[in-house]
Amino acid sequence: MRILIAIDSFKGCLSSSEAGRAARDGFISADPDALVDVLTISDGGEGWLEAFENARGGIGKRIGLEVTGPAGKKVAAEYGIIGSTAVVESARACGLGLVAPGERNVLAATSYGLGEIVADAVDRGCVEVVIGLGGSATSDAGIGMVQALADRWCGGNADSVIAPEGVKFIIASDVSNPLYGPEGAAKVFGPQKGADAEAVELLDRRAREFAARNAAVRGFDCAMRPGAGAAGGIGYALMEFLGAECKSGAEILLDIAGWDEHLKGADLVVTGEGASDRQTLMGKAPWVVMRRASTAGVPTLLIAGKLEDREALLEAGFAEVECINPPERPQEECLRKEVALSSIRELTAKRKPGLRCPACK
Repeated sequence: MRILIAIDSFKGCLSSSEAGRAARDGFISADPDALVDVLTISDGGEGWLEAFENARGGIGKRIGLEVTGPAGKKVAAEYGIIGSTAVVESARACGLGLVAPGERNVLAATSYGLGEIVADAVDRGCVEVVIGLGGSATSDAGIGMVQALADRWCGGNADSVIAPEGVKFIIASDVSNPLYGPEGAAKVFGPQKGADAEAVELLDRRAREFAARNAAVRGFDCAMRPGAGAAGGIGYALMEFLGAECKSGAEILLDIAGWDEHLKGADLVVTGEGASDRQTLMGKAPWVVMRRASTAGVPTLLIAGKLEDREALLEAGFAEVECINPPERPQEECLRKEVALSSIRELTAKRKPGLRCPACK
C-alpha cells in the first residue's frame, strides 16, 4: 500500500513534521511493507517557516533578530532566506503565543515587529518576500507593521510607504475575510484574541477609519479584498501599501513540494489538524489536500485532535474522519505532545485499506 501523509500542525502541541512522522510510524508498524511518504504543510500560520523550508529541501539560512512583540516588549524572532526569497512567519513577531494569557490586550497589540522583519529582509537584498499570516495576537489592521516600515524607509511618514522597486510580496493565508464589517477581522477573529463585544466594535471602527483614510490618500482601497482580514488585518496593509498578492498557503507549499509527483500511485492520502470542523472547509490546509487528492481519485483520511461537524466534513469529500482523542480525555491531556504522538500512531496503525474516494463513487 502506498500512503501520502500531509498533516498540518496541531497548534500548541505538534508540528506538521512531528504529526506526519507519528502517522507514518503507525502505518509501518501495522504493515512494514507499506510505502509511506510524508510532506510538511501549513496554510500560513504556525509552522509556516519550517514547512516552507522542508518543501524546498531545507536549503537556506535562518536570520535571527530582536523585534517588537505584540505587547510592545522585545522578543527574539527569526525568518528564513532561500536564495533571494525571504520566508516570514508572522506569528514569530506578533503571534498569540508570544503573550502570556494574563497580559493579552488586543486593543493595544501591535504588528510593528512584523514590519521590522520585512524591512530587514528587503534591506538584505531579498526580491521576494513570502509572508505566512496566522495565529496573530493583533487586530490593528497592520498599522504597526506599516509604521515600522515607515520608520525604516520613509522617515516615519506612513503615507509614503510603498513596495521597493523590484520586490514582490506574497501573502500565504487560508483566510478570505475582508478587513472590516460582519465578516471582518475584528468581528470574526477578535473574540478569539480576547476582545469583548465593546472591543470588537472599537477595533472594527478603527480598521474602517484607517482604510477610509488610506483610500483617500492613495486613491484605491484593498479593504474588501479576500484575505484583507488575515492576521487581524495585516493582510489588508500588505495589499494596500506593498501591493501583495494573496494566495493559499497550502497551495503554495504543495506546489513547491511537488505534490503531483508524490501523489502518483498513492492508495490513500492522510491529512489533519489540531481541530477540524466546518471552518476546515473554508480553505484550510486539510481541505486543500483533500480537494487535490480527490481530483486524482485518491481517498483522504482526516484526523484531528478535536472534531466537530463530522457529517459536513464527510459530505464535503473526506473519505473518513477520525478524532485521535476519546471524548472523555481532558483537554490538558490531549495537548500533551507525547499523548498526541501516541494517539496518532495508534489510530493509523489500525487503519485498514479499502477506503474509496467519495468523488469517485
